[in-house]
Amino acid sequence: MKTVTIEGHLRTEAGKKAARQLRSQENVLGVIYGGATEVNFYASAKAFKPLVYTSEFQLAEVTVEGKTYKCILKDLQFDKVSDALLHVDLLELVDNKKVIATLPLKLVGSAAGVKAGGKLISKVKAVKVKALPKDLREFIELDITNLELNENIRIQDINVPNIEVLNPPRIPVASIVMTRQLKQEESEAAKTAKK
Repeated sequence: MKTVTIEGHLRTEAGKKAARQLRSQENVLGVIYGGATEVNFYASAKAFKPLVYTSEFQLAEVTVEGKTYKCILKDLQFDKVSDALLHVDLLELVDNKKVIATLPLKLVGSAAGVKAGGKLISKVKAVKVKALPKDLREFIELDITNLELNENIRIQDINVPNIEVLNPPRIPVASIVMTRQLKQEESEAAKTAKK
């Protein structure tokens, strides 16, 4: 799994004035929680770019005062006007403690319904999961090879060992729908069959 390395600095001063000063130097404030202690730190805005501006699920390795924390991204705060990244919440991964994370879905295979002239519509791009840090992965693969025309794959069909999917089970992830051309061909075939 991809890991983004961030060199952080411990925040010694709290309050709006100190935060404003750090942000004016193109730094982003952050907090690491979930471990033994909560760590308030700041790092260069550039260091967070590969972690924040991606659709991939990645780990963050943050080094503060010589100590390295393995984390996942939990929350982001952006400036309402300039859209600049202001604050990052990171959750420290503890080996025997389950975490809730959002993992992207990757559809694999060629659906039978698409080969029959249907169109694949992907409805869910990522799912919320609960798992131990060792079971987290870059994405969840979903095989759509057996998906026929007018069929769905639902959240309940996602089956990954040691990972509990938290989304409602009946939500469709992907569907094969009839294209307009296929509907026209079917109605024409039905008309000629009546004659």
